[in-house]
Amino acid sequence: MTRIAVVGGGRIGEALVAGLLESGRATKDLVVVEPSAPRAAQLAERFKVRVSGSVAEAVVGADIVVVAVKPGVVDSVLTDLSKADLDSGSDQVLVSLAAGVTTARLESKLPAGFAVVRVMPNTPMLVGQGMSVIAPGRYADDEQLEQVGAMLEAVGKVVTVAESQMDAVTAVSGSGPAYFFLVVEAMIDAGVGLGLTRDVASELVVQTMIGSAALLDETGQSAVDLRAAVTSPGGTTAAALRELERGALRSTFIEALQAARHRSAEHGASNE
Repeated sequence: MTRIAVVGGGRIGEALVAGLLESGRATKDLVVVEPSAPRAAQLAERFKVRVSGSVAEAVVGADIVVVAVKPGVVDSVLTDLSKADLDSGSDQVLVSLAAGVTTARLESKLPAGFAVVRVMPNTPMLVGQGMSVIAPGRYADDEQLEQVGAMLEAVGKVVTVAESQMDAVTAVSGSGPAYFFLVVEAMIDAGVGLGLTRDVASELVVQTMIGSAALLDETGQSAVDLRAAVTSPGGTTAAALRELERGALRSTFIEALQAARHRSAEHGASNE
C-alpha cells in the first residue's frame, strides 16, 4: 500500500483525498496536513483519516508527498520539509500541485537528487473529472511517474508532458474551465434574451454541454466531424456559426490562450 501525505487541506487537497478514498487507492496509509484546527477537525470527521498540523511529522515514511498549497505558501512548506527525515536515496517523491513553481526550484530546496513531479490540475477534479498534467523533474524515474499518475487517476485523467510545455498546458486545461464557464454564461444570457426563463435556459445549456462533451469523449469522433454533423447547409446552426466566425471566435481564442501562456511564463519566472 502506497503511503501518501497530502500537505494542504484546501479544496484541491480535499478533492484528491476524496478521490483516493472513493477509488480505494488509499485507506489508513493517508495523512493530511492542515494547520487550521477547525478545518483539520472537519477533514478528520468527514474522511476518517489522520490529520496533522506538522509537515515534518506527517511525511515520515510517506512514499508520495503531495504539496497542494498556493504558490506563496510553497517556501514555508519546503522549510518545514527540510526539518523532516527526507532521503534522496529512497523511493520518496514530492508531487507539487502549486501553479508556476518549477521542479528546479523545488529540487533546490530538497536533499540533492530528491525526486520531484510537477502537476497542473484543474478544478473539475473536485467532481472526479479533472485533467491533471504531470512533468517529471530531473530525478523522478519512470516507476515514480507511473505511481503519481495512478494516484491522480483517482480524480480524473492524466497526461505526461515535458516541463517546457507546462505554460501551454496551463493556458489550455489549467485555465480552460473558466473559458467554458464564460461560454455557458453567454449562451444562458442569450437564451434569456430569446424569451426563455433563466432556469430553463440554464438547464438547456448545461445539459447540452454535458451531452456534447460525452459525444466527444465516447464516440472518438473529432470536434470538426461532430460539428459538421449538426450543421445542415443553410440551416439554423450554419447561421449561428457564421455569426460566431464573423465575430472572430477562433482568433480570439488563439490570442486568449497565448495571453494565458505568457502570463503563466511570467509567474514561473517570478517563482524562480
